[in-house]
Amino acid sequence: MTDVTMQDGCARKCWITAAVFGLIVALFALGGGKGFFAAIVLALITAGLLGSLFTWLSCAAVPQLSERSPMSSLAPAVEGEVPTMPDTVTAEPATLMTSQEVPPVEDLPEPAPAAAAAPEPAPAPKEEIPAKPETVAPAATEEEEAQPEALASPRGGEADNLKEIKGVGPKLESLLHELGIYHFDQIAGWSASEVAWMDQNLKGFRGRVSRDDWIGQAKTLAAGGETEFSKRVEEGDVY
Repeated sequence: MTDVTMQDGCARKCWITAAVFGLIVALFALGGGKGFFAAIVLALITAGLLGSLFTWLSCAAVPQLSERSPMSSLAPAVEGEVPTMPDTVTAEPATLMTSQEVPPVEDLPEPAPAAAAAPEPAPAPKEEIPAKPETVAPAATEEEEAQPEALASPRGGEADNLKEIKGVGPKLESLLHELGIYHFDQIAGWSASEVAWMDQNLKGFRGRVSRDDWIGQAKTLAAGGETEFSKRVEEGDVY
């Protein structure tokens, strides 16, 4: 009997057994109140699963190991026999040198002369930074502000009525007295720098000296003359 015939018989037995189990499941299903169609489906499923399982477990072909080659086929080594190594061929030095002959020193090429070193570039001339001209402080001129010469007290103990100068009221007259100015000729002799100083230092009355022409009025009054404003002051029309 061949292996194929044995496998067919095994598979047939497995499926018959599975069918019996399926029939038993169908009977239990009918007894349990299941319908006929449901019992048939359960029987087929049970028979199919169990048939496949039994066939795989019982009828699968078992692979056979290949026969090992007998040890007798191998040629045994003769005891005590030592394998001989091939004789080493010694090459003559002359034969080995024929393939790679060293050329004589005279035949070697001369080394190429080294390239002449490039001259270093000349350093760029440094830009000269022009020196800044020294700042010379301007010399003092006569036009600079200068405080007019002051008197400690009026000459002869009596001061001129500075209110006769248009623009000089009682308050400004008191301020002029504090600065040592008591007479017309003092004001008439002021230079431009002294006028500038007075214009800047009369608190509350800056610029009054130039604006009201104190110099011109003071010169007239210092010479004994009168102005329209001084007449009004003497008549009591002002202040």
